[in-house]
Amino acid sequence: MADPATPPPAGLRERKKRRTRGALMRSALELFTRQGYERTTVDEIADAVDVSQRTFFRYFGNKEEVAFATQESAERHFFAALCGRPADEAPLTALRHAVLDSWGATGDAIEQMVPPELHMRMYRLIESTPSLLAVHLRRTAELEERLAREIARREGLDIDTDPRPRLVVAMFGGVIRVAGKLWVEGQDDSTVTLRDITAFHLDYVGPALAEQWDK
Repeated sequence: MADPATPPPAGLRERKKRRTRGALMRSALELFTRQGYERTTVDEIADAVDVSQRTFFRYFGNKEEVAFATQESAERHFFAALCGRPADEAPLTALRHAVLDSWGATGDAIEQMVPPELHMRMYRLIESTPSLLAVHLRRTAELEERLAREIARREGLDIDTDPRPRLVVAMFGGVIRVAGKLWVEGQDDSTVTLRDITAFHLDYVGPALAEQWDK
């Protein structure tokens, strides 16, 4: 029989930590989307999982961090996908393929953390909560700067003297925001619909910028 004083194997400890983190995340997002972000306290989140406030802060620095945990995962997968695109792809093509081709892996990663419908409900809450939207816009600006620097690296450009990397990323980011807004305002909250809306609008970027518009 194992000595009760002997700590469990590292693999078991890590699985327990992942389960606790996942439970805290699911409880937080459920509470946020049910009763509002501002009205939800850290104590309520911890109580829902039957752990202490101290345990919550072992996994998350604050409510904001847990509120954006799934978005952070999605951003990480997207950025990794961009870094893996073929070097000869044009910048906007690489961005388009990265966001659409990483959709499946991103969805799988999010599903391991929270149910997809809960992730989507949280997305809607962020868009409709001023304090969360402000954080989202700040995070988006930070991500866009990382993307612009990666585009500059791929193209062999100096981002401080050549405006094109930031301009193409700003254009791409604008399309993503338009697609997200239309999805939030629509009736179908599936991830497939969001992906289709995103792809449709990305396909119109070139014609909108380089061609005459049909009247």
